[in-house]
Amino acid sequence: MIKFSNLKLAWAKHQKRWFGKWHLYLGIIAGFIVSIVGLTGSILVFQDEIDHALNPTFFKVLEQQHKMPLEEILPVIRKNYPDLKPMYIGLTDQTANSTYRLYDPKQEKEIFINPYTAKICGKRMVGSSFIGLVTNIHRTLLIPAIGRYIVGLSALCLLILTISGLRLWIPKKWKQLKEVLTVNFKASFKRQNYDWHNVLGFYTSPIVVLLSLTGFCITFSIIVIPLLFLLNGQSPQGVAKLLGAKSAYAKGIQPMPLPQITELAKKQVPGARLEFISLPADSTGSYRMDFIGPYVAKSGKRQMIISDQYNGKILLNSNTDFPNTGQAYLSWLTPIHYGSFGGMPTKILAIIGGLTPLALFITGFIIWWPRYKKQKRKRRRKLGQPEKITKPVVAESSVPRTGAWKYIALHYKKGISYALWTILFAFLMGGLYGLVSGIVLEPAVFSLIFTGILVTANFLVAFIVMLFNLIFLTPFKKGRRPVLKYFSLSLAFVSVFILAVMLITLSGVRIF
Repeated sequence: MIKFSNLKLAWAKHQKRWFGKWHLYLGIIAGFIVSIVGLTGSILVFQDEIDHALNPTFFKVLEQQHKMPLEEILPVIRKNYPDLKPMYIGLTDQTANSTYRLYDPKQEKEIFINPYTAKICGKRMVGSSFIGLVTNIHRTLLIPAIGRYIVGLSALCLLILTISGLRLWIPKKWKQLKEVLTVNFKASFKRQNYDWHNVLGFYTSPIVVLLSLTGFCITFSIIVIPLLFLLNGQSPQGVAKLLGAKSAYAKGIQPMPLPQITELAKKQVPGARLEFISLPADSTGSYRMDFIGPYVAKSGKRQMIISDQYNGKILLNSNTDFPNTGQAYLSWLTPIHYGSFGGMPTKILAIIGGLTPLALFITGFIIWWPRYKKQKRKRRRKLGQPEKITKPVVAESSVPRTGAWKYIALHYKKGISYALWTILFAFLMGGLYGLVSGIVLEPAVFSLIFTGILVTANFLVAFIVMLFNLIFLTPFKKGRRPVLKYFSLSLAFVSVFILAVMLITLSGVRIF
């Protein structure tokens, strides 16, 4: 049996390394925020069920003979309620007695429509419901403008915390493996708390990695979508052109009836169900329609069609205009984030993953606080002692002794090795998350590709830092080794991940 004092000493040495410091400081800075975001996210896993239970009159009506489809009921709603200016209309559920929901930005209200009579059966201010409040906390922390970016960056912090925590978890000796995989219930509270922190962090890591990765990508979708195209060798401007497609307006022209437009769109996605219609905002605006079709994921395959409002011309078809990884964004990003892709088993895992940051924050604080107080007392004692004379520290040379190019090559080679391990890690995390539902390959490849998005974004930052170093620091002999090291490692990572995505794309296998 390994004594806890020996194990503690080993961890203390471990934590002096860079990943230990990152884990500590990010835990202190972002721990409380990710706990709130995770807790609210756990509630949102069953957001529809909770909202329907709390507001049954908004979501359920008596089933009658003819349920009007979305495209048929919209003209009737406009006729019955001319003051309504809906931005979109969509299903609230797939059952026969479920209502339709539309949003009026002028009134800032959600309006629920009886699909049999086209009559309003309920209204509420956006965000006024319990689920609306929880959603706002989860997405923005109730902070206007910058709140969503704080949440997005906290998701990135959680990802780094999980990875650095796993690195800290790895025991130095194989005989310690049992100690770090189990909780010693016979030990002291301090030891049990320490064990719980390690064990919870390890066993939930696949879920937390995927939840934090998808959370970051949802928040920063404006960056993620162009990078998806870039990783597939396509122009990032292409996606902006596709998503911003305009209708061909001419003076005196009349819009085509919506049922005819949806009929043309449905031919592009046979077997799929129309779930959502976003309406044109002005004379050059277009219809955006979301269809859900049968798929390996329990949540279905989401397909997007954008149509000209005057002639029904298909301006965008996600099946043909998006790369296969684009389909990963449409059909897997949100379902993986909320666990709906695998049904009830992965939903339960998503709840556990959402509660984990809170548990780790509490156990981590209990570990850190006594150490912090002890270090504080040591610093106070040192203040009363005479200052020791230390040798001056020689500044690090701006040019590495081995030569800049050799130094870059050395760390590029190391980066290749690290990147290959990262690909394996990402693939494994995604696969383990989906294992309980029997859906393994898609979440595994999803994890790999979207980790590649972060790697690509990081390389762009490294490139900018390198340029700044070359232009403003190197001429004054202020360039530093860490910049070269950071750039070399980033270049190695992006090279490996681009190659991996290319191999997936060129294989011709449509994983998504």
